[in-house]
Amino acid sequence: MTNMKVVVAEFESALEAQIAIGHLEAAGIEARFIKDDAGGMLPSLQHTTGVRVLVDEAKRQQAEAILREKME
Repeated sequence: MTNMKVVVAEFESALEAQIAIGHLEAAGIEARFIKDDAGGMLPSLQHTTGVRVLVDEAKRQQAEAILREKME
């Protein structure tokens, strides 16, 4: 059985999302991001559609707390 992934944060760029993922992974939380930028052809779409960071649903509260502390 796989854990459901949930969005814990949304950023304007993949770089910001990667920084957030680094904080989460340093705390032992597996994370990934999703974005819709036409396969990299239109990076400006990241600003309108956002880049979302996902974690396992069971880690949601812990991940949100870490991001609040680290990304302020």
